[in-house]
Amino acid sequence: MTTEEGTGADTAGTAAGTVVFAGVSAEPIDAATAWAAVETPATGAVVTFGGIVRDHDGGRAVTYLGYSAHPSAGRRMEELAAEVAARHPGTRLWAVHRTGELAVGDSALVAAAAAAHRGEAFEACRDLVEAVKHGVPVWKEQHFSDGGTEWVGSA
Repeated sequence: MTTEEGTGADTAGTAAGTVVFAGVSAEPIDAATAWAAVETPATGAVVTFGGIVRDHDGGRAVTYLGYSAHPSAGRRMEELAAEVAARHPGTRLWAVHRTGELAVGDSALVAAAAAAHRGEAFEACRDLVEAVKHGVPVWKEQHFSDGGTEWVGSA
């Protein structure tokens, strides 16, 4: 993973928020890493999101997921995070989407937003997650206990 530093202030105001990190990774990710990356002494709230592989979808038992990403996915994550930061002054953002084979219970997407106040942190985190889910070229292949598979596009 590489770090993409954003421009902007760590405190509330009119400056754009800061992208601490945004990218894709084949390595496991967790909310504690995201939290530690965005928290500062000026932070009054940190909101994290964990998209977790669940054991079912559409009434079928899921055994594992395989995530694939277009080569541009990391760059697109950075671009989208920067757009979210511009909409949420004074926030600090972090997001990673996993690739590879993930077991039930693994984190597929972790995002965090820190701000001076909880409302700002909640709004920024939700905006970041929605931007990633709808705009990053990542696809998942669901593997079901009955032997079937299904491809689902994240972007």
